[in-house]
Amino acid sequence: MTTDTKILSALRAHPDGVSGAQLAGQLDISRAAIWARMEELRKVGYDIEASPHFGYKLVDSPDALHADDLLARLGKTRVVGRDIQVFEQTTSTNDVIEKLARDGVKEGAVVFAESQTRGRGRLGRKWISPTRKGLWFSVLLRPSVNPQETTQLTVASATALRRAIKTVTGLSAEIKWPNDLLLGGKKVAGILTEMSAEVDRVRHIILGIGVDVNQDANEFPAELRGIATSLKIEAGEAISRAGLATEMLRELDADYTRIGAGKFPQLADEWEAGCATIGKNVSVQMGARLIRGRAEALDDDGALLVRTEHGHLERVIGGDVTLEKR
Repeated sequence: MTTDTKILSALRAHPDGVSGAQLAGQLDISRAAIWARMEELRKVGYDIEASPHFGYKLVDSPDALHADDLLARLGKTRVVGRDIQVFEQTTSTNDVIEKLARDGVKEGAVVFAESQTRGRGRLGRKWISPTRKGLWFSVLLRPSVNPQETTQLTVASATALRRAIKTVTGLSAEIKWPNDLLLGGKKVAGILTEMSAEVDRVRHIILGIGVDVNQDANEFPAELRGIATSLKIEAGEAISRAGLATEMLRELDADYTRIGAGKFPQLADEWEAGCATIGKNVSVQMGARLIRGRAEALDDDGALLVRTEHGHLERVIGGDVTLEKR
């Protein structure tokens, strides 16, 4: 934990102010060093008041993602968020995490980017990632599951993001299997799961997450305006990206812990309760194969069970799902 993380943690823990002497004692550095760090935090946009009566007080934070601040807000987690990096720009946060995974970095590392030049979604689709308008991040996991069970992590991620959005904004998103969150029928967030595995063992999994947070309608490309939305549009006000990011990491950590404890069936029940896919007629494009039928449930591994037009029950672990109006 860096000095700035410790200072920001203390400021958030003492909203009415904390003295320089108290901070110096906690951090075992001089009061002059505390003052110097406060000046640096002010330079990057933190509004910190200083008074002989209440000491240092955090008044406001910038609309930017800073690793030290995210760690300070998050506090201690079991796995997700134990290490956080923020890039001003990168090709894709999944690319950065993939390199970290090959270098042997422990699971739980998270990479955010303020913008991506080659953000991507499922099936090779491009993900538009405008600067400081959303949350574009990836998480490195090394779960003790077999490759057939990894759909559980996409399901758990969707429930975690849905819960965090509800907590921060009050909005109730719907889940579209396997990886989208919808508000008013429009996509507001997506999850891209990429895996490195052997036949019977997962080396690592990368959860790539994109959330449209503070875009206005005219900031979406014309071809997306009918199918995409942002939390700001739906809530009618701007959302704290750092606050939302923190809540999402906290919920992702909680759900990952539940999977490790064998509690996926509970997550599956929560997923189905918030799902826009279950009970609906769907078409699923899997390569050259097209399946049509009614989405009935999730199985124990998180696969979608679809009752086809011919009465057969198909187990779907991937593909492009479309809700049909019939």
